[in-house]
Amino acid sequence: MATIRRESKTITLTPDSDEPVEDVVTQRKRPDSGRFRLQVDRQTKEWYTTYEAAEAAGLAIKKAYPILQVAVYDGVESVTKMIEPPMVANTSKIE
Repeated sequence: MATIRRESKTITLTPDSDEPVEDVVTQRKRPDSGRFRLQVDRQTKEWYTTYEAAEAAGLAIKKAYPILQVAVYDGVESVTKMIEPPMVANTSKIE
């Protein structure tokens, strides 16, 4: 018995030029809404347009949970700055 192969066809679909192609935002790719990223234990939590806003949010988290590692990452300069709580001076005297 002989087998006859038919030629295969390739169908190419082209998007309609009238409809704009939308980027789908998934969990892996988040919309880039700011230069500075607030990271808690090396996980990005928020995006901010200014360093001061990211630092203020990081300080609030660090004060509430001092054991966590809190940092602000600058996406343009590729620099990470760790957030440390302000040190409180001990004014009591030991006699």
